[in-house]
Amino acid sequence: MIQVGIFSGYFPYELDTTAKTIRDLGFNTVQLDLHFKDLDLSAGQITKEKAKRVSDTFRDNDLPICAISGYTNIVHPDPEHRKANVEYLKEILRNARSFGTPYVISESGTFNPDSEWDHHPHNRTEEGYEQVRSVLTELAQTAYDHGATFLLETYVNNVIGSVRETVRVFNDIRTPGLELLMDPTNYFDGNNIDDMDVVLNEVFDTLGDRVRVAHAKDVKRSGEDKSEKHADIGDENALASHTFRGVGDIELPAAGLGSLNYDLYLQRLAERNPNVPLIIEHLDESDVPRAKQFIVETLKKYGI
Repeated sequence: MIQVGIFSGYFPYELDTTAKTIRDLGFNTVQLDLHFKDLDLSAGQITKEKAKRVSDTFRDNDLPICAISGYTNIVHPDPEHRKANVEYLKEILRNARSFGTPYVISESGTFNPDSEWDHHPHNRTEEGYEQVRSVLTELAQTAYDHGATFLLETYVNNVIGSVRETVRVFNDIRTPGLELLMDPTNYFDGNNIDDMDVVLNEVFDTLGDRVRVAHAKDVKRSGEDKSEKHADIGDENALASHTFRGVGDIELPAAGLGSLNYDLYLQRLAERNPNVPLIIEHLDESDVPRAKQFIVETLKKYGI
């Protein structure tokens, strides 16, 4: 059966409180965000002792860590900023096993200097692809050297933003250090969202065997507001990756609040990855019970 989890970052508390709160909500796995009020896991501050403390705390709450969030812009147009982003991601990869999981996740980034999620013309150039391929090769090698796996999360406005581009990456970087984070909402833009089932089936027919972890949010047309959208999730220190809700033609709300064909998504996911962790996102703490119930009821409908 598919395991239902959530990002730890939606619970901005001390380590113990975060783990207990998530477990009390009935989750049985978690995607780890390296942010707790009582523990510094920022760049240069990760140690095996801290990682074991985190891993032990979640294990004590019967809440195994399935993956670690490493989200950052790996092709940031400022060279020094890009270097710092990539080095921190490598630091997480080197320590992933000490946290209890091999999997570390990030998107491929954008050359847009003002946003990590908006498009930039250089993203669709051959030079842009080669730049991101070079960084992904480094990350995959670092992961492999330390018994970890880098999970690439495709996102439509990033350099790797389509099924075709994702397939190209896997063809060009042939290593067990690189696999896929499945989030079907990230493949939609204003041009293909009306072909929902066609896109979902293409994603799974083409990439289903590379999936190691999956996400659960939703997608819909944004209406007249095309600006980059961020939600107030009740944490003044929340990462932009947790407040982001879409840009341009597409809005990305919580599961059950958009137009994603969840029946087809979860059936295809279970068909190819029957025990995959499915991680809920794009919500605030007050909406967690509703979103979880929506996911659970859909899973129960199909016995998955």
